[in-house]
Amino acid sequence: MRRQCNMHRTMGIQMPTRGSDIVGRIGDILFAFILLASAPSCTPNPATGQQDFTLFMSESEEARIGAQEHSKIIVRYGGVYDDPKIGAYVAEIGGRLAANSEGAKTPFTFTVLNTPNVNAFALPGGYVYVTRGLIALANSEAELAGVVAHEIGHVIARHTAQRYSRAAATQIGATLLSALIGSREVGNLLEVGGQLYLLSFSRAQEFEADTLGIRYLNRTGYDPVAEAQFLQNLGREKELQDRLAQRDARDRQSDFLTTHPNTPERVQRAIAAAGGGPSGRPLRRDIFLDRINGMLFGDDPEQGLVRGRRFMHPGLRFGFEVPPNFRLFNTSERVIALHPDKAAIVFDSAGPNTHPDVLTYLTQIWASGVALKGVERLMINGMAGATGQTTVDTQNGRANLRMIAIQFANGSIYRFRFLTPPALTDRLNADLRRTTFSFRTLSQSEASGLKPYRLQSITVGASDTINSLAARLPFADFQVERFRTLNGLGPSDRVRAGQRVKIVIETSRSNRS
Repeated sequence: MRRQCNMHRTMGIQMPTRGSDIVGRIGDILFAFILLASAPSCTPNPATGQQDFTLFMSESEEARIGAQEHSKIIVRYGGVYDDPKIGAYVAEIGGRLAANSEGAKTPFTFTVLNTPNVNAFALPGGYVYVTRGLIALANSEAELAGVVAHEIGHVIARHTAQRYSRAAATQIGATLLSALIGSREVGNLLEVGGQLYLLSFSRAQEFEADTLGIRYLNRTGYDPVAEAQFLQNLGREKELQDRLAQRDARDRQSDFLTTHPNTPERVQRAIAAAGGGPSGRPLRRDIFLDRINGMLFGDDPEQGLVRGRRFMHPGLRFGFEVPPNFRLFNTSERVIALHPDKAAIVFDSAGPNTHPDVLTYLTQIWASGVALKGVERLMINGMAGATGQTTVDTQNGRANLRMIAIQFANGSIYRFRFLTPPALTDRLNADLRRTTFSFRTLSQSEASGLKPYRLQSITVGASDTINSLAARLPFADFQVERFRTLNGLGPSDRVRAGQRVKIVIETSRSNRS
């Protein structure tokens, strides 16, 4: 007798209201009907042993989609990290893991993305990505291998194909149901439900990827417990970033804990399910620390550098400074500064000016259709500028918005947006004006003197402590917390003489050690 497709792993999203819950149940019934009717098209998965419903995405289609999206991912995440040694190292680890998976014939591609953000993901067709920010957070080759193995598990289990097929079937169910009862609203509700399946992998799929990943770690000779250790430290990193971004505990609960199961517990379950446990196998920590020594940490100079309250771009040769109590964050698209009382500064570039007059650009292009008040011209360190203000609705309520456009020497327009709660606007006005007039051109010597941060592996001395080592980090605050998180150390862990740890130093590539 033919096994039926594995339905329970792809179902389980509930609609938020009673009416839509009924619609969701009808959609599930229609989905089940489609699934049973297409049972001969279900494919056996060699890794899980399940008959998975992947009717709407074949393996060749997965390969096509992965190849099509690969270049877009590279552009979106800052490009490929330009260090062949790091790229070859990750590919070497991934190749060994893939060879010990059920997809040994799958042509995997492993890419290190040039972003400090901590992330890893996979596209269908064998495209696996890790960021250099994630590599920096790991503390052994086994930990990095655990992340890569998890992503290989998603590919081998064909989770994207399952998710896409489920969404496609749900959409077909919406169309059929709408036709049967003549209700466009029902169709719209089911369409929204179908889109939800595309947002993220389910907990069941994450657990399955954990289980497969740990299986591949065991087969390749890594200690599977390393994956649990890394995910535990990932939680500490998230808490640290929340503190740096000045988010409170309520915010942390809403954007992390409610969407992620307890990661160490999740992986311990996966270890048990895979029949593994602490193996005593080497973590290859020294090899890992040797390989990443000198790796870029934090911002790439080509995307600008954050130094305390200053942002400076050595390549484009400009810089500015934000007021006290604002914390700067650099992204690939914009620079953001956040204040604990919900004020914000957003800085970005509009690219080459399409109009020779900056005030015309402000009023007719950037703020087209917006009723700006107090529009005026400015001169900012020899550069023409224009400003105006309005009010906007934000997720934190009504806010005052000041827009400033500056004509830079290279023909680009640079832009500030100052968002302030009405009760805070007057108090921050002078500080924000100073930020506006701090925007300036960097001299050639200033630009040449800006050096990026890099990782350095060092050996703990007899007199070293966590506090003394943390004091060597080039950061003005949270030094101990940063050092502990960087090295996977818990609140009560200590360092010992002879132990190798990571620190961050400011140095050029030619001077790295």
